[in-house]
Amino acid sequence: MKELAEILLTPEQIATRVKELGAEITKDYQGKNLIVIGILKGALPFMADLIRQIKVPLRYDLMAVSSYGASTKSSGAVQILKDIETGLEGEDVLVVEDIIDTGLTLKYLLRNLQARHPASLKVCTLLDKPSRREVEITPEYNGFVIPDRFVVGYGLDYAERFRELPLIGVLKPEVYEGK
Repeated sequence: MKELAEILLTPEQIATRVKELGAEITKDYQGKNLIVIGILKGALPFMADLIRQIKVPLRYDLMAVSSYGASTKSSGAVQILKDIETGLEGEDVLVVEDIIDTGLTLKYLLRNLQARHPASLKVCTLLDKPSRREVEITPEYNGFVIPDRFVVGYGLDYAERFRELPLIGVLKPEVYEGK
């Protein structure tokens, strides 16, 4: 694809890691009341593949939050665009995110969810970019640590494009810099 500078993760690498994450989560949530909360839109492909690899009963719901708009950087101002319909009190909650960058959006989201009194609250992310972190957040389940590059594919987008790619690729700067 001409807009990609390189392929960072192949579909096979992603599938292997998702299967491993599913096995870890299965082990950790034996006998618990697991609710998986996917963060729209980016985490949807990852969450769909992940829940098929989790071998314990679970329920899931979806939230939509925004801090990017059509930008490549988080604005830090978080909006909940769609809230969950499931009560969380006394439940074991696993938030599934596509990428943790600055951590600002996730910190806001976790504070919001913690106020609903879950029994436990953990995070599973496909991608982690710790070099960009502005707040202290460490996911309990992490697919891949990646460098500070603008990535798309497997749910991640730039201006709503590239989500459908089965891989994670680095977007050429001229695509988002308008050159």
